[in-house]
Amino acid sequence: MNLFDIALKEASPKDAGVIYRAIDRHRADLRVWLSFVDSLQSEADERAYLESVCAVPENERNTVFMIEYKGEFAGLVGYVSSDFQNRRTEIGYWLLPDFRGKGIMTRCVKKLCWIAIDDRGMHRIQIRCATGNEASNAIPKRLNFRLEGTERDGELLSDNRYTDINVYSLLQDEADEWPED
Repeated sequence: MNLFDIALKEASPKDAGVIYRAIDRHRADLRVWLSFVDSLQSEADERAYLESVCAVPENERNTVFMIEYKGEFAGLVGYVSSDFQNRRTEIGYWLLPDFRGKGIMTRCVKKLCWIAIDDRGMHRIQIRCATGNEASNAIPKRLNFRLEGTERDGELLSDNRYTDINVYSLLQDEADEWPED
């Protein structure tokens, strides 16, 4: 895969329509692991979310990025629950079904790790994945994140059942050991 086939762009309220339509079209697939899907009922809901993200000063924002693959919207990746005082953040992500299995998200997460470390001054990056979501768990494993443990019943899914969550972390000096692409 050509690295140039992937583009990351900060999502803004004007992108709400593209994002909402993609989620709505793939609602049944995405809702299996993404509990927010059922509460997202309109383009206005997505716009309100993006407005709330963009209202935070840039140096304190949990930035959300649109992923484009060969010019098509493929999914989202971004920072969650950043703690700037303690220099730590979490990365969350999802891809539409047609774009999975191509290495897209691994490259995007790796890029966000470098942005977190180099531009945002983060020391610790965390990824949390439902234990049953093998594709999602494969990304931190591929990037040599360390599995710290499993949070029992850590998330309530759309079908009203709890799932355990694997918690992975990567420290700044561990990212320095990554081989070049």
